[in-house]
Amino acid sequence: MAEFLELLNYGFVIRALIAGALISICASVIGVILVLKHYSLIGHGLSEIGFASLSIAAALNLPYMLVSIPLMILSAFGILFVSQKFKSSGDNAIAIASTGALALGILINSLNNTGANIFSYLFGSVLAMSENDFWVSIILSILILAVYIIFYNRIFLTTYNSEYARSLGINSTFYDALISILTAFIVVAGMRITGTLLISGIIILPAMTAKNFSGGFLRITIIAGIISFLTFTAGIFLSLAFNTPAGAGIILVNIILMALIFIFKHHDR
Repeated sequence: MAEFLELLNYGFVIRALIAGALISICASVIGVILVLKHYSLIGHGLSEIGFASLSIAAALNLPYMLVSIPLMILSAFGILFVSQKFKSSGDNAIAIASTGALALGILINSLNNTGANIFSYLFGSVLAMSENDFWVSIILSILILAVYIIFYNRIFLTTYNSEYARSLGINSTFYDALISILTAFIVVAGMRITGTLLISGIIILPAMTAKNFSGGFLRITIIAGIISFLTFTAGIFLSLAFNTPAGAGIILVNIILMALIFIFKHHDR
């Protein structure tokens, strides 16, 4: 504990904790929507596309966000388009996109020997976050929260009942696209925290845990945000204590907490 508190004297640690906590909360907020709309696999698909974008950026020696943001947005639109146009093929589209992106990333890394350059992005290295990464993550997080708050009522309606939303004149397709873009932003911003291979976990797991609590949409969202913050903090502590990748600790804490709440809830019955 003393060593952990001593680390708080370093500016780069404080930056990492602030950015990481904010991204985690944003991820859980978007995760609630994806879980309730049964779009959970989109986060997983985009995470593997994120790996491909990192590989391309490393091969071209370009900043990873410069490559990742436009590629992720295009991919999110593509997955959404196929999911909506061919209802029964949505999961298939995600599976094809994710496995194809993973294969492309592996091929690019093999041909260009860039594996070492993207290792920290695969498994998460939040303390390696540069000042530029920090500010981009903060901007993306503020943008996500601002858009969510501004369009909260319409997002709520399209999440719970898209047919009713359309009857009120709300363009549910637009808001589905908006959520897809925000998910893409979260994946890009969260690469430094959990890594591309585990980023879908901080999006989906807090939301799934929060669903165990009764309440409406707003209550579940708030609970998911609290869970995300607590599990991020605990995961970082484990990472620092045992010198392990941050992403693995955060995800394992999430899974343990979800299992404990599930057992406790069903034991009471």
